[in-house]
Amino acid sequence: MKKLALVSAISLAVTGQAMAAGYKIPENSINSMALSAAYVANAHGADAAYYNPAAMVYNAPGASLEADLTLAHLTSINLTSGALAPDSTKVENIPIPSFHYVSPAMGDFRFGLSAVVPVGLSKRWKGGATAFAEEFTLETLELNPSVGYRINDRFSVGAGVRVIYSDGVVKSNNGAGTSRDLTGDSFDYGYNLALHFKATDQLSLAATYRSKIDLTVEGDANLLVGGALSYIGPASVKIPAPAALNLAAAYDINDQTTIEFVYERTYWSAYDQLDFNYASTINPVINGIFGTPLIKDWSDSNTYRIGLTHQLNPKWTVMAGFAYDETPVPKKYVGYELPDSDAKIISFGAKYNYSDQMTIGAALLYDQKDKLTIPAGVNAEASNTLLGGATFEDARAYLFTVGMEYKF
Repeated sequence: MKKLALVSAISLAVTGQAMAAGYKIPENSINSMALSAAYVANAHGADAAYYNPAAMVYNAPGASLEADLTLAHLTSINLTSGALAPDSTKVENIPIPSFHYVSPAMGDFRFGLSAVVPVGLSKRWKGGATAFAEEFTLETLELNPSVGYRINDRFSVGAGVRVIYSDGVVKSNNGAGTSRDLTGDSFDYGYNLALHFKATDQLSLAATYRSKIDLTVEGDANLLVGGALSYIGPASVKIPAPAALNLAAAYDINDQTTIEFVYERTYWSAYDQLDFNYASTINPVINGIFGTPLIKDWSDSNTYRIGLTHQLNPKWTVMAGFAYDETPVPKKYVGYELPDSDAKIISFGAKYNYSDQMTIGAALLYDQKDKLTIPAGVNAEASNTLLGGATFEDARAYLFTVGMEYKF
């Protein structure tokens, strides 16, 4: 049995620093990016297929699709500790595409399909922390076919199947010839559910649930001692993409303006430890450095979101959002692969109706992580290098999304 700190994260994606607490990525469209993901009860475009499939049955007649590209700029995280020299992570610049489609109405049914990045984390340290997280990256892509059913003009339900492909890399090097290099991938499955209720002509209520999916990454590992190859063979690890419940209310202040509140509960307590498995016993030297399973003991966390949508005129719509995102990571078990903290998120965006069929748009999101201070004597992870206390700071992310929606 063997640990290797967390293999989780991006492709078409962004790091866990970028979007949400933990390594979950909730913003995967122009609307969701502009509204800080306060986009559930008011989901109404092609991206409703992902954010609320029960609401897509109320879309305008005909089919619609949306294609987006997000450019994510992730700043360095700066580390100060008593055990290691000052260190920092590398700056990341990452393109992230997404796609959504909603079919024409088929009686009271509608069908949708989304391709998004649901979870993400990648950390690449420059200095002494490379002994624990030279690189921790997992590429993920989710395909989410969905269906919505209109029970009547006020109530609808939806459901979908989640298929996540993961491709991971883990690299560590203690600088003395002992290192690890792992690659692996997997296909894993889950589901999502949605309820949508138009309580009045102005008020819409919604609830959505996305199931936990265990990413069962399997692949190959090379382990070296003193620069010599000690193990080459199969390796595997299981990492949860956590379940999430969203409760939302959207209110039309007038014909042009809608405000939405979203409460999100993410069930991170599913992530209790990280333990790698190998096909045979590994060298005791490697096992002593990398081999103890990592306790995570994460907590379920809350996110509070508010979004405002305002139609300026028949051509232009503007949006803005704010979110407060709690970290699920206890200071006792913070590691170099994800030094997470609470975050404040602000965003804004605009959409332009180029024609009756085509809408183009752009959105900008800023994510500011709080300074993370670990007191001395609290954290004994990473070979006690955090036991004397540590500070992680300056973690920020800037995300810019452009996209197009087409109705036909």
